[in-house]
Amino acid sequence: MRAVLGVLLRQSGADRGSDCLFGQKKVAHGLQGGSGTHIIGYPNRFAMPITRRKKKAVIHKSPGANGAPVAATTKTVARKIGLKPGSGWHRRNFLTEVLLPTLFTRRAGKHAEARFERLGPRQLCITWIGHASFLIRGAGANILIDPNWARWLKGIKRLRHPGLHLHDLPDIDLVLITHAHFDHLDRRTLRQVASNQPIVVPFEVGNLVHDLGFKRVHELHYWESWKRGPIEVILTPAQHWGARFLHDAHRGFGGYLVRFGKRTLFHCGDTAWFDGFRAIGARTPIDIALLPIGAYDPPSRREVHMNPEQAVRAFLDLGAKTLVPMHYGTFRLSYEPVDEPLRRLLACARDHGIEDRVRVLTEGESVVF
Repeated sequence: MRAVLGVLLRQSGADRGSDCLFGQKKVAHGLQGGSGTHIIGYPNRFAMPITRRKKKAVIHKSPGANGAPVAATTKTVARKIGLKPGSGWHRRNFLTEVLLPTLFTRRAGKHAEARFERLGPRQLCITWIGHASFLIRGAGANILIDPNWARWLKGIKRLRHPGLHLHDLPDIDLVLITHAHFDHLDRRTLRQVASNQPIVVPFEVGNLVHDLGFKRVHELHYWESWKRGPIEVILTPAQHWGARFLHDAHRGFGGYLVRFGKRTLFHCGDTAWFDGFRAIGARTPIDIALLPIGAYDPPSRREVHMNPEQAVRAFLDLGAKTLVPMHYGTFRLSYEPVDEPLRRLLACARDHGIEDRVRVLTEGESVVF
């Protein structure tokens, strides 16, 4: 018996030293620029069981976190919103008016069949998973932004199924997290997604994700960038807050400009409307803007999210070509009816004559731009 165990252990050690991960070969695809820079993609292993504690990744801190000056071409800064409730917050009961009724609401939607067609050199493919979660494919890379496959959000029921099964995702080369709130940073989902690839987060968020299986954790301050091959990621300011709990208000928050060679996508993260959108749009021409349109009537009565009309205003300030709405219909986080945000957005877009520039996605739908 000991001899058999010895052979098995030696074979296991040999496997770990080979070019395999969980028994599968690494796939040599992903970020490749004109200079020949190449980043290895990693195999999809979401169905594989987790058998041991994952090694903690090194957190590459932002220079701006230590008080060093951050290079920027704009004076636009983020605006942190305090936790003090707004006037009249206590006059309504979120538990009885919103949370309890959703418990008896049947989940809608379905998982779409995963089809990932080959893209041209300047094409971007966007798949909405739901809420603020997106799969972005372009420039030979697969990027996940704010992935969240949770069925429950700390007692709040998910009302629509994720657009894809986790195990149907392609190999993920990079993960982006906009801030530490539970609906954007879901550790359970990230643990399943992590496969020794890099993850980019705002400053002081790295210690929430460094033990999940990522190769490196890169923290950014506002207007700082992370670049590999043709992919460049820039953290942009927002008007929101980053605390995951009551004691960690020091954590950063924001959105991302993501450059895929000559194409640029903007994921807004969470924000109220503020005058920084013009500066973000002035940084680089934006092809596609993923903008939140829901959760604008929260139980706290604080102004922490844009309403649909403000999203249209932000879109015009950004000077983007296409608006893709998000952050509505998945989790009921505020009092507005579930179907109201999209109706108001489309009506406002018609009033401004930009209805042909709004592209509404359904969960799991992959659209090539």
